[in-house]
Amino acid sequence: MAESTSTKINAESHLLLDHPLLRLPHELLRKNFKSSQRAVERDREHVVTNLKQTANASITGQAVPETLVSLDSMITRMQGLKRKLEGLHGNETVVQQHSKKRIEHLRDLYEIPSLSDVKYDQWSRTRVNRLLVDYLLRSGYVESAKALAKGKDIEELVDTDVFVNCNRIKQSLRQRKTADCLSWCAENKQALKKLNSNLEFELRLQQYIELVRTCLPQKLLEATHHARKYLLPHRETQTVEIHRAAGLLAFGPHTQAEPYQTMYSSSRWDHLSQLFVDTHHALYSLPAQPLLHTALSAGLSSLKTPSCHSSVTSSSSNRNSTTTTVCPICSTELNVLALNVPYAHHTKSLVEANPIVLPNGRIYGHERLLAMSATFGMPSGKIKDPITGDVFDESVIRKVYIT
Repeated sequence: MAESTSTKINAESHLLLDHPLLRLPHELLRKNFKSSQRAVERDREHVVTNLKQTANASITGQAVPETLVSLDSMITRMQGLKRKLEGLHGNETVVQQHSKKRIEHLRDLYEIPSLSDVKYDQWSRTRVNRLLVDYLLRSGYVESAKALAKGKDIEELVDTDVFVNCNRIKQSLRQRKTADCLSWCAENKQALKKLNSNLEFELRLQQYIELVRTCLPQKLLEATHHARKYLLPHRETQTVEIHRAAGLLAFGPHTQAEPYQTMYSSSRWDHLSQLFVDTHHALYSLPAQPLLHTALSAGLSSLKTPSCHSSVTSSSSNRNSTTTTVCPICSTELNVLALNVPYAHHTKSLVEANPIVLPNGRIYGHERLLAMSATFGMPSGKIKDPITGDVFDESVIRKVYIT
């Protein structure tokens, strides 16, 4: 009975990492609906206004050819609206198919009775593959992510297109181009406003900085007009930045004065790139860090002990150490990732027989320490700490009593 209880799956806790799996399609559907709504309202207003004008003109004796031209214009506009709505409907159908597939994937977990079931291994492998694809997409390895998703038949369970578009805009910013990101801001203007995002302001500020950087009279005049059009509307929330932007007119790009030197710095493009990624993920309710890191951190926390990040570690990162370790926390690959996760909660401790403490504070079993010192070739009366490599006289060791 105890074994059955311990292997029973708690589906709710398993799915804590999978909120974005359904949340992102929801956000895409919402965005798609808003785009359709805006298109209909915009074209409806235009057609209704033109229709009234055409009707009134025909009553007052407008020539038939002019009336026909006006009607043809309205028909053409409505045909364009139809094509746009058909495209949006196609996108909606794809997202709904993905949502259905994801719901089925999550539902499968509830139908698995225990952790020992073969179906759980299959479900877990699918989940790991999803996390790997998510990590590859976030890291910019798009082709590898696509190949893995296709090879494992999980293309409907991952958001390749969303991350591809994100990486494309991120790379354009690193190449010092703002057009793609500004276009993205225009498409999501209302959503960004609700988030109180300053991304568009920062992009416009960078455009202003690049104009001022040239020091050409014509460009400086253009920068002034640019500031009036794009920066001043934000004066209530970005007063300090606007004042600093104005100060750039008096300081050249080679100035050492702060904060102008920082504003001219090329590192601002990296800041804009990261700001876009953070804003993009917040808009689509995506976690800031890869889900693979979150999953690994949970597992690492169950293994972490205070010695894993002590000043003296195993041979994986300490060349003075004479021992090896299979501890994942102490490995060079995962040591940094595990740095900020909490320690494991242990209710029982295992202590070696006949423990002794060395002058450096490290505790070992007496017999095992003597045997290891002999293996290291220590002379009689000398012992060697297998972790730090320190050598001590056997007379300085002290016995430890567990209370």
